[in-house]
Amino acid sequence: MGTIRLTCGEAIVRYLDNQYVTIEQDGKMIESKFVESFYAVFGHGCVIGVGEALSQAEHSIKVMQGRNEQGMALAAMSYAKQHNRLKILPCMSSIGPGAANMVTAAANATVNNIPLLLFMGDTFATRQPDPVLQQMEQPQDLTVTTNDAFKPVSRYFDRIVRPEMVMSALTNAMRVLTDPAHTGAACIAMCQDVEGESYDYPEEFFRKRVHYIQRTIPNNYEIEQAAKALKDSKKPLVIVGGGVRYSMAGKEVAAFCEKHNIPFAETQAGKSAIKSSHPLNLGGIGATGNASANTIAKDADVVLAIGSRLSDFTTSSKWIYADAQVITINASAFHAQKFDSISVVADAREGITALDKAMGDYKSAYTTEIESAKKLWENEMARLTSIEYPAENFEPENKVRVENNLEDFSKATGGVLCQTTALGIIRDIIPEDAIVVAAAGSLPGCMQRMWTTDSLYSYNMEYGYSCMGYEIAGAFGSKLADEAKEVYAMVGDGSYNMLHSEMITALQEGKKINVLLFDNASFGCINNLQMGQGVQALCTESRYRNGDDPIRYGEFMNIDYAMCARGYGYVTYTAKTPDELREALKDSLKQTKPTLIDIKVLPKTMTDGYGSWWNVGCSDIPRTEKGKEAYAEKQAHLKEARKY
Repeated sequence: MGTIRLTCGEAIVRYLDNQYVTIEQDGKMIESKFVESFYAVFGHGCVIGVGEALSQAEHSIKVMQGRNEQGMALAAMSYAKQHNRLKILPCMSSIGPGAANMVTAAANATVNNIPLLLFMGDTFATRQPDPVLQQMEQPQDLTVTTNDAFKPVSRYFDRIVRPEMVMSALTNAMRVLTDPAHTGAACIAMCQDVEGESYDYPEEFFRKRVHYIQRTIPNNYEIEQAAKALKDSKKPLVIVGGGVRYSMAGKEVAAFCEKHNIPFAETQAGKSAIKSSHPLNLGGIGATGNASANTIAKDADVVLAIGSRLSDFTTSSKWIYADAQVITINASAFHAQKFDSISVVADAREGITALDKAMGDYKSAYTTEIESAKKLWENEMARLTSIEYPAENFEPENKVRVENNLEDFSKATGGVLCQTTALGIIRDIIPEDAIVVAAAGSLPGCMQRMWTTDSLYSYNMEYGYSCMGYEIAGAFGSKLADEAKEVYAMVGDGSYNMLHSEMITALQEGKKINVLLFDNASFGCINNLQMGQGVQALCTESRYRNGDDPIRYGEFMNIDYAMCARGYGYVTYTAKTPDELREALKDSLKQTKPTLIDIKVLPKTMTDGYGSWWNVGCSDIPRTEKGKEAYAEKQAHLKEARKY
C-alpha cells in the first residue's frame, strides 16, 4: 500500500475534498460532491496547520471568511438544510472563546438533525507551553478543555492528539453526517501542535468516497399494525414533518392523502415539502398552528406523524390530540416511539409507500369538514392581512399590554404597520419561489400560520432550537445553496441585535440577501408570554430608563437600523407604513447588492393562539389576577393532556 507524507492539516483538507454522497430519487442514483466550501474564523489555534493546508495545499475547496464563529456555523447549518442534507459546509475556529462560540450552533444542528462538521483548535498535545493562550485549566483534570462543552450537544466528538487519529475521526464523522436517523453535529477538536505534525498516510485513505444515503425499508409487522389502526379510524390526520422534506417524499405523501381522503398539517420543518395550495393542506399545527389545522386535530381519532420529533409546539404540549391514537413513520427509532405510538421505523418515502399498499381502498369519513376548516382560515387570513392602524376602536391581536404602548411606540418611531399586515404585503410582492429564513420571536408563529408557498423547500424555519441569530446567518447559508433565488431573512430587532455578523460575509462574497427587520422595539413574543402569565413587563421592551423607575415606564427607543446596515454597504430602506413597505420591497428586487428594510411594526400586532395551548412553568402561588387565571388554565389543560 502506497503512502504519502502530509501534515495532519493537509490530510484533513485532502480527505474532505474527495467526499461525495449518493441517494436514490425517482429510480435514479443522484451523486453530488459533499464538501465544496469551507468556513473559518482563523486564530492562533487553527491558522497554522489546517489554515496553512487550506491556503497552500492543492484542492478544489472554496474558503470563506467568517465574522463570528456562531454565525458562520449557523450559516453552515442552513446551507446543509437548504441542500436537504446532501451537502455540508465544514467550519473551523481557534481555541477557547472562538470554539465556545460554536457550541450553540452544534446544539442547534443536533436538535434539528442537520449535518454540521466543526473543527475546533485545542491545547497542545505535548503540554510543553501550558497554559497556552486562551486555554482553560481544570486543576483536577488537565485533559479537560473548553471543547469538552461540545460533548453533550454533538452526535460525534473526538480530540486529535496524534496525526494518524484523523483517519478514524474523519471516517466516523462521515458516518454520522450521512446518517438520516442520527445526523447532527460532528465535532473534532484539533490540538494545535498536532495540526502541523506529519505522518505517512495510506494513499487509499484519500480515494474518492461515495457515501450512500440509506432509505430504511419498513418491516412488514410494523406496517401491518399501522395500517390496521388507520383503517379503523374515521377521521385521521397526517402531520408532515421535516423528515418528509429530507426524504424528498412530498409527492408520495400528497398522493397517499389524496387517495385516502386524509387531510394533512405541517410542522415548521415540514412546511414547503408539499404545496400550500394543495386542497388537503391545512397549514401549520399546534401551539403556533392555525385555526384550520387545530380544529381538525381536536377531532382526529388517529394522527399519523411522518418525520416529526413531536415537540411540544407540534403537539400543543400533548393536549390538542391527546385522545387520538398516534402512528409514526420516522427514520429514528428514538423519535418513532414517542407518544406511545404505533411506530414504523423507516425512511419517510419508503414508509408511506408501504403503508399505502397496505391500506387498500380505505377512505376516511370526512365530508365537508376539511373544506369548512380551510374556508374558516381563509377568512381569518383576509382579516389579518388587512388590519390598519390607527382605526376606530382598534384592538391589537394580543390584548395584555402596558398601557398606551401602541401609542407610545408610534409616537417614538412613526410606525403604524401591523405585523400581520406586513407579512401579507411581503407575501404578495416577493417572488413566489423566494426562500424565507426565520427562527425566533413572534415571526415563527405568524409564519407557520400565515405563510404560503407552492415552491418546494422555500421555507427555512429553524424552530427545533429556535435560536436567535439564525435568521441572517441562515439566509446567507441558503443563498450559498441556491444562488438563483431571492432569499429573505425574517428577523426581529431582538435577534438582529444578538447576531448579524454574517451580513458582512454575504457582502464580501457578493451574495445578495434581503434582511426584513421587524422592529417592534421589544422581545415581543416573550412580553406576550410574560404579561399573559400575570407578570408585569420587565426587560422585554426596548425603553429608556427614566430615573429610578422600572424600565417599563420609559419611552420607547427608536434605533435607525437602516443607517447601521448602510454603513456596511447594504442598500437600505425604512418602512413605517404599508405603502412605504410596498415601495421598499419592489425597489429591493431591482438591487444586486444585499438589502435591508427596517420595518417599524407595532407591538402586540402579531398573531395570537388558535385553539392551542402551551405548557409553561407559571407560578403555583400566583400573585396577580391574571396569574391566577393562567394557573387555572394550566391545571385544566393538564387534566386533559397526555401524561407522556
